[in-house]
Amino acid sequence: MIFLYILLALLALIIVITFWLKGENLSKYDVNPPVTFECDPDSEGLQIVNQSLYDNFIKPAKGHKGGEPIKAKRDRFDEVGLAGTYPSTFTPLMIGDISGEWVTSKKSDPNKRILYIHGGAFTVGSAVSHRAITSKLAELTGASVCVINYRLMPEHPRQAGIEDSITAYKWILENGPDGPARVHKLCVSGDSAGGNLTLRVLQWARDNNVRAADAAVPLSPLADASCSGKTIKTNMATDNMLRPLIGHLVNIWWPLLLWGTWHNTKHSPSSPVISPIFGKLSNLPPTLIHASSSEILYDDACRYVEKATRAGSDASLQSWSNMPHVWQIFTPVLPEAHDSMVEIARFLKKHGF
Repeated sequence: MIFLYILLALLALIIVITFWLKGENLSKYDVNPPVTFECDPDSEGLQIVNQSLYDNFIKPAKGHKGGEPIKAKRDRFDEVGLAGTYPSTFTPLMIGDISGEWVTSKKSDPNKRILYIHGGAFTVGSAVSHRAITSKLAELTGASVCVINYRLMPEHPRQAGIEDSITAYKWILENGPDGPARVHKLCVSGDSAGGNLTLRVLQWARDNNVRAADAAVPLSPLADASCSGKTIKTNMATDNMLRPLIGHLVNIWWPLLLWGTWHNTKHSPSSPVISPIFGKLSNLPPTLIHASSSEILYDDACRYVEKATRAGSDASLQSWSNMPHVWQIFTPVLPEAHDSMVEIARFLKKHGF
């Protein structure tokens, strides 16, 4: 009988903890906004990109439990960045132990800065791998773009990437490409995992009375590490970028996935530290999110904008149909990548860039 009581007590504890890990029910922020830009699913550019995604993501992941080995993915990400031809200048930088680079064009203003935080599921990516995006940002916005190589998992804990992003945020307020100088205009941007870190940094600055950014532009951000959005499953078949990276997680029992995330990150999946959507979203900088209606993180973008808007923040979403996750990196093959960057430049111009 005592054993039964202990078993029931443990079961009750597991249920309570699971509900704590789950956090608030985000379905109340479910919206179905019209897609901003409808795109041809059979365009030549998209066919080229989808074939590239198959060759570089889906095919290499076959035969590997949990996906392709990390080192191979990291090398391939950087190879893509190095293979491109860009009009920008790339200048190495160090922020303490954090490496990175300034990306500038001939018309870049050293006092108007963008802190760019790259994506890659917190495990891959670098300043080099994302040059297609950062070069375009510098070229079209007239800003100087600072890209950091934050510490990656699994060698480092999830918290390390957050700490490095905050360190870079504080640094860029007082340092530009020409040396120490106070920033005049600041934007924080990032894609996917970097979009997650972008949203986290904005909340950290607000909560610690640090100068706020003048604007923020997350691209296809991960906002909800609890993976509660419907598009995590409904868009899996159309997300050729993320399916080979995290598609194996979809069939994991959701409570087990919550516990696994807690174990791997040392944070509850519903903690604002790793899931910004669970935080307070008032008094944040003007924020423009770009996302594809075909990607698994689409609900993250829609829900975040809806909650932030209800909280009184200036947040908006522009969406593209049939585009892959972070399609902006596929410039110039996808015209929609350039179109997205033009919209970002237009948004930043409204806010002083």
